Amino acid sequence: MNNLLRLLSDGRFHSGEELGLALGVSRSAVWKYLQRFESDCGLELFKVPGKGYRLAEPLSLLNYEDSFAVVDRLGWRLYLLETTDSTNAEALRLLQSGVPAPFVVLAEGQTSGRGRRGREWASPHAQNIYYSLALKVSNGIQGLSGLSLVVGLAVLRALRRLGVEGVGLKWPNDVYAGGRKIAGILIELNGDPADACHVIIGIGVNVNMRPGSLNIGQPWTTVREQTGRLASRADLSQFLSESMYHYIDRHSRKGFSSLREEWEANNIWYGKSCVLSTGAQQVKGVMNGIDEQGALRLWIEGRGEQCFSGGELSLRLDHDS
Repeated sequence: MNNLLRLLSDGRFHSGEELGLALGVSRSAVWKYLQRFESDCGLELFKVPGKGYRLAEPLSLLNYEDSFAVVDRLGWRLYLLETTDSTNAEALRLLQSGVPAPFVVLAEGQTSGRGRRGREWASPHAQNIYYSLALKVSNGIQGLSGLSLVVGLAVLRALRRLGVEGVGLKWPNDVYAGGRKIAGILIELNGDPADACHVIIGIGVNVNMRPGSLNIGQPWTTVREQTGRLASRADLSQFLSESMYHYIDRHSRKGFSSLREEWEANNIWYGKSCVLSTGAQQVKGVMNGIDEQGALRLWIEGRGEQCFSGGELSLRLDHDS
């Protein structure tokens, strides 16, 4: 089915006969495949008698050969899927089946994408980046210190290479562009964090999906909106792997403290009044940056500066201030 989608990805009309010849199937088989596209992938398809079929707009598809070349050069494995429930869930299944880390799972689409705190992550087919990297961590808690912030730096660098300007970081694991969310990070552990364990780093980047196409409960933007053109998902996935390798290698050799200054330089909420949700309570204060381990430094009136890290913490601007 992905071969048919690749033929249609240019956004031009293609006759059923042309598509059937290219795929070695009948015109009726082509029609059945196209119906599956619309129902399973949510892609809008135009059907015009005498002209054929075309997608509502061009698509940027992932490229296995180029992505494999980059990942293989880094010493990682690559699993590129047409669709999966969640790339993080697929990475966990691969670990449990005995596949050795490090490896990358990429998918054209997700049926049950998720973010932090169990939130649904919008995952339209062939529109965004759905990326998970599985790593083995052998130095326990120290190897995990500040990891989500390090990944944020890697995503930020990849986006800048693709031409996205005005990109910044929001503690602890969001990437913003033009004041709206463009990417998120979900890190999950498998094993004992006090000893050797595996970490699965999930990254979702809004690339080409159209504003208004989905009901998302917060301001968001895309690479396409920020650059004014259809973005190459293949290029971004490759930039992301190279950037991840660079930052994770530095983090493992020198620790988060070596990257703290760079993270602070991209901290978009420094000095702003914020509300920190800890699950049990909400704490208001001024964002004072981060410490050597990547913990949030929050100045709280009457209590001075306090540091927060770990658990399901969430930071938002205090619009009442």
